[in-house]
Amino acid sequence: QVQLVESGGGLVQAGGSLRLSCAASGRTFSSYNMGWFRQAPGKEREFVASISWSGGRTRYADSVKGRFTIARDNAKNTGYLQMNSLKPEDTAVYYCAADWARQTLSNWVRDYSTWGQGTQVTVSS
Repeated sequence: QVQLVESGGGLVQAGGSLRLSCAASGRTFSSYNMGWFRQAPGKEREFVASISWSGGRTRYADSVKGRFTIARDNAKNTGYLQMNSLKPEDTAVYYCAADWARQTLSNWVRDYSTWGQGTQVTVSS
């Protein structure tokens, strides 16, 4: 079993930055791919970024490419999402998730079997 806990959310002005963390416990952190998703009020949960178990491969949604960076530190059992140049449309609850079933990176919610509780990010204009 894997437990994931997100932190680092908050209120920031447009153009600002935040770094989200995802602390993992339980199953060996380096044995699975990790993803970040977000969900705004009234909208479906959407893919933000994913990273392979080794950290060697990453994938981003077009809407965040060039602004967000996903990373992981397997020695610390922690994943990160660095968010720069934030926009009001980035406002959402952000979730980290684990996928240990695939070698390839997925951007589908259904492929991730374990989720954190989420952290709120609010970007004011």
